[in-house]
Amino acid sequence: AGLYELRVAGDILYTDKKGEYLVIGHVYDAKSTRDLTRERIDDINKIKFSDLPLNNAIKQVKGDGKRVIAVFEDPNCGYCKRLRQTTLRNLDNVTIYTFLYNILSPDSFEKSKNVWCSPDRAKAWDDWMINGKPAAAAPANCESPNEKVLALGQKLHITGTPAIFFADGSRIPGAVDQKTLEAKLANLKQ
Repeated sequence: AGLYELRVAGDILYTDKKGEYLVIGHVYDAKSTRDLTRERIDDINKIKFSDLPLNNAIKQVKGDGKRVIAVFEDPNCGYCKRLRQTTLRNLDNVTIYTFLYNILSPDSFEKSKNVWCSPDRAKAWDDWMINGKPAAAAPANCESPNEKVLALGQKLHITGTPAIFFADGSRIPGAVDQKTLEAKLANLKQ
C-alpha cells in the first residue's frame, strides 16, 4: 500500500517511502473492516506469559483453575473494583494472578502492602475491592513486591488499570464484561 510503519511510544504511525507525509490513525481493511492497526499493536504488545513473575502476584484458583489470566489492578481503581465485583467474581474454572499495580494514588502503595502482608492475600484483596473493607495495617517488617510490580507494569507499557493478560500473551485493557472475557478465553489456542 506504500505505507511504512513507525512505532512511537507503543503506538503506530504511518509514513510514505520518502517520509514526507505522516498518517495518524488506524488503517482498516475495506473488505473485512478489520482494524489492521489494532491487530498490529496487539501483536507488538504481546508478552510471554511464562515470563511473568507470578510469585509477585496474588493467586486465586476458582473451580478447576485450568484457564489462566493475570490482572494488573490498583486498589483505588473504580474500574478494577467493578471488574472484580462483577466479571471476576462470577468467572469459574480459572486461575487469576493479580498484580497490585499502584499508579493512581499515593496511598495505593500502603493499601497494597497491607493486602500483601495479610495472612490470606486473596481474601484481603476481595474484601477491599468487593466489600470496601480495608486490610489491617502491615507489620513493619513485611516486604511487598510493590516496586517490582510497578517496574514490571512500566516495562509492559501498562498505562491504565485494569489490564488483563492471557496465556497466549495477548491483553485486554479495561473492565470488560463476563461475556467478553469468556469469549476471549474460549478463543485462546490451548
